[in-house]
Amino acid sequence: MLLMKLREEVCALHAELPKNNLVAWTSGNISGRDPETNLVVIKPSGIKFDDLRPENMVVVDINGKIVEGDYKASSDTASHCYIYRQRPDVYGVVHTHSRYATAFAVLGREIPCVTTAMGDEFGGPIPCGGFALIGGEEIGALVVETLKDSHSPSCILQNHGVFALGKNAEHAVKAAVMTEDNAAIVWLAQQLGTPIPIAQTDIDKLHYRYTHVYGQ
Repeated sequence: MLLMKLREEVCALHAELPKNNLVAWTSGNISGRDPETNLVVIKPSGIKFDDLRPENMVVVDINGKIVEGDYKASSDTASHCYIYRQRPDVYGVVHTHSRYATAFAVLGREIPCVTTAMGDEFGGPIPCGGFALIGGEEIGALVVETLKDSHSPSCILQNHGVFALGKNAEHAVKAAVMTEDNAAIVWLAQQLGTPIPIAQTDIDKLHYRYTHVYGQ
């Protein structure tokens, strides 16, 4: 069976989506791209998270054609693969309909950068892209376009939800978790009043420290 280690990783990471309240029922998906073969492991379509196993992950090529798998691949496969083709630095993609972030998406609003944690992780607001129907590459094209001038590893798409990217699947999941956490903070703050903005010069310093100094 192809890419068993990556299958195991992508399968295990799917448990983080319901654990962090990012998905409902079978919505949402994760993919990981293998740096050696350029093949992609992605969630099968419509399978409950509790029923996911490494063996039922689907392997596709970079154009979305099934290479190995007993199930249909996620309905977002074409968009994941489009992102991988356009962003050679990306090896993990996550899609969710998490509540607070999607609330901003249905209003067509970006999530403003008003916490130091958001400055660290996103380097500015989480941008909101336009609307596209599911099933083709159009959503992937919107994600790439929306993030092209942003430090953010994630974006929201109008009337849809969150797409998060990373240097591997785990980093993409982290970005999705942090997107929802910060969206919830911003939403709650807006119920109390007007959030205090952080100057972009300070956001830039926060992001630089986080990406160049913080951690091991």
